[in-house]
Amino acid sequence: MNTFDTVADEALAAMQKRAAELNVKGVAIVAASQGGSVQSWSSKMLVAGQFKKGPSPDDPVGMNLIAIAYSKAAEMADTLQASGSGVRPAFKGEYGWEGGVVAQGKTGWLMAAFSGGSGADDVKISQAALNILARSL
Repeated sequence: MNTFDTVADEALAAMQKRAAELNVKGVAIVAASQGGSVQSWSSKMLVAGQFKKGPSPDDPVGMNLIAIAYSKAAEMADTLQASGSGVRPAFKGEYGWEGGVVAQGKTGWLMAAFSGGSGADDVKISQAALNILARSL
Protein backbone atom coordinates (compact mmCIF):
# COMPACT_ATOMS: atom_id res chain seq x y z
CA MET A 1 0.00 0.00 0.00
CA ASN A 2 1.34 3.43 -0.96
CA THR A 3 1.55 6.10 1.69
CA PHE A 4 0.75 9.72 0.94
CA ASP A 5 4.36 10.83 1.47
CA THR A 6 5.73 8.31 -1.01
CA VAL A 7 3.15 9.09 -3.68
CA ALA A 8 3.41 12.84 -3.01
CA ASP A 9 7.17 12.75 -3.59
CA GLU A 10 6.64 11.00 -6.92
CA ALA A 11 3.92 13.49 -7.89
CA LEU A 12 6.08 16.49 -6.94
CA ALA A 13 8.97 15.08 -8.97
CA ALA A 14 6.64 14.80 -11.97
CA MET A 15 5.60 18.42 -11.49
CA GLN A 16 9.23 19.53 -11.29
CA LYS A 17 10.05 17.60 -14.49
CA ARG A 18 7.04 19.03 -16.37
CA ALA A 19 7.87 22.56 -15.19
CA ALA A 20 11.43 22.16 -16.48
CA GLU A 21 10.10 20.91 -19.83
CA LEU A 22 7.93 24.03 -20.06
CA ASN A 23 10.77 26.26 -18.81
CA VAL A 24 8.68 27.42 -15.83
CA LYS A 25 9.90 28.09 -12.30
CA GLY A 26 7.58 28.19 -9.33
CA VAL A 27 5.99 26.24 -6.50
CA ALA A 28 4.33 22.82 -6.62
CA ILE A 29 1.95 21.45 -4.02
CA VAL A 30 -0.03 18.24 -3.70
CA ALA A 31 -2.69 17.40 -1.12
CA ALA A 32 -5.02 14.55 -0.20
CA SER A 33 -8.12 14.66 1.96
CA GLN A 34 -10.13 11.75 3.30
CA GLY A 35 -13.92 11.64 2.93
CA GLY A 36 -16.57 13.36 0.88
CA SER A 37 -15.64 16.93 1.75
CA VAL A 38 -12.36 18.57 2.63
CA GLN A 39 -12.14 18.99 6.40
CA SER A 40 -8.39 18.31 6.69
CA TRP A 41 -5.62 17.33 4.34
CA SER A 42 -2.09 16.09 4.13
CA SER A 43 0.08 18.10 1.78
CA LYS A 44 3.63 18.50 0.53
CA MET A 45 5.26 21.43 -1.24
CA LEU A 46 8.32 21.74 -3.45
CA VAL A 47 10.02 24.86 -4.73
CA ALA A 48 10.66 24.19 -8.42
CA GLY A 49 13.16 26.93 -9.14
CA GLN A 50 11.78 29.91 -7.19
CA PHE A 51 9.20 30.73 -4.56
CA LYS A 52 8.80 34.43 -5.22
CA LYS A 53 8.79 36.80 -8.18
CA GLY A 54 9.60 40.46 -8.35
CA PRO A 55 9.28 43.17 -7.69
CA SER A 56 9.55 44.27 -11.31
CA PRO A 57 8.39 47.18 -13.48
CA ASP A 58 5.27 45.17 -14.40
CA ASP A 59 4.60 44.19 -10.76
CA PRO A 60 6.12 46.60 -8.24
CA VAL A 61 4.90 44.53 -5.28
CA GLY A 62 6.04 41.05 -6.38
CA MET A 63 4.43 37.66 -5.73
CA ASN A 64 4.76 34.93 -3.12
CA LEU A 65 4.26 31.81 -5.25
CA ILE A 66 3.82 29.56 -2.21
CA ALA A 67 0.87 31.68 -1.06
CA ILE A 68 -0.68 31.64 -4.52
CA ALA A 69 -0.35 27.86 -4.89
CA TYR A 70 -2.01 27.29 -1.51
CA SER A 71 -4.70 29.82 -2.42
CA LYS A 72 -5.48 27.70 -5.48
CA ALA A 73 -5.71 24.62 -3.26
CA ALA A 74 -7.95 26.46 -0.78
CA GLU A 75 -10.35 27.41 -3.58
CA MET A 76 -10.46 23.77 -4.76
CA ALA A 77 -11.06 22.52 -1.20
CA ASP A 78 -14.26 24.57 -1.12
CA THR A 79 -15.53 24.14 -4.67
CA LEU A 80 -14.18 20.65 -5.48
CA GLN A 81 -13.51 22.10 -8.94
CA ALA A 82 -10.29 23.19 -10.63
CA SER A 83 -9.02 26.56 -9.43
CA GLY A 84 -10.19 29.44 -11.56
CA SER A 85 -13.22 27.45 -12.74
CA GLY A 86 -15.51 30.41 -12.11
CA VAL A 87 -18.20 28.28 -10.43
CA ARG A 88 -18.48 31.11 -7.90
CA PRO A 89 -16.81 34.49 -7.38
CA ALA A 90 -13.41 34.33 -5.68
CA PHE A 91 -13.52 34.85 -1.92
CA LYS A 92 -11.07 37.11 -0.09
CA GLY A 93 -7.73 35.29 -0.01
CA GLU A 94 -8.43 33.62 -3.37
CA TYR A 95 -7.38 34.94 -6.75
CA GLY A 96 -9.57 32.86 -9.04
CA TRP A 97 -6.45 31.88 -10.97
CA GLU A 98 -6.10 28.70 -13.01
CA GLY A 99 -3.39 26.24 -12.11
CA GLY A 100 -4.91 23.81 -9.66
CA VAL A 101 -6.60 20.51 -10.52
CA VAL A 102 -8.69 18.24 -8.33
CA ALA A 103 -10.18 14.75 -8.57
CA GLN A 104 -11.97 12.33 -6.35
CA GLY A 105 -9.62 9.55 -5.33
CA LYS A 106 -10.26 6.13 -3.83
CA THR A 107 -10.89 7.47 -0.32
CA GLY A 108 -11.25 11.24 -0.74
CA TRP A 109 -10.14 14.28 -2.69
CA LEU A 110 -6.79 14.77 -4.42
CA MET A 111 -5.41 18.16 -5.36
CA ALA A 112 -2.35 19.49 -7.16
CA ALA A 113 -1.52 23.14 -7.76
CA PHE A 114 1.37 24.99 -9.35
CA SER A 115 2.13 28.69 -9.34
CA GLY A 116 4.77 30.36 -11.44
CA GLY A 117 3.76 30.18 -15.07
CA SER A 118 0.73 31.05 -17.14
CA GLY A 119 -2.55 29.50 -16.02
CA ALA A 120 -2.41 27.04 -18.92
CA ASP A 121 1.14 25.95 -18.07
CA ASP A 122 0.33 25.70 -14.37
CA VAL A 123 -2.58 23.36 -15.22
CA LYS A 124 -0.32 21.15 -17.38
CA ILE A 125 2.21 20.92 -14.56
CA SER A 126 -0.48 20.17 -11.96
CA GLN A 127 -2.10 17.51 -14.14
CA ALA A 128 1.18 15.58 -14.21
CA ALA A 129 0.91 15.22 -10.44
CA LEU A 130 -2.81 14.48 -10.33
CA ASN A 131 -2.32 11.56 -12.72
CA ILE A 132 0.13 9.99 -10.26
CA LEU A 133 -1.97 10.75 -7.17
CA ALA A 134 -5.13 9.29 -8.75
CA ARG A 135 -3.34 6.10 -9.77
CA SER A 136 -2.41 5.31 -6.17
CA LEU A 137 -4.68 7.19 -3.79
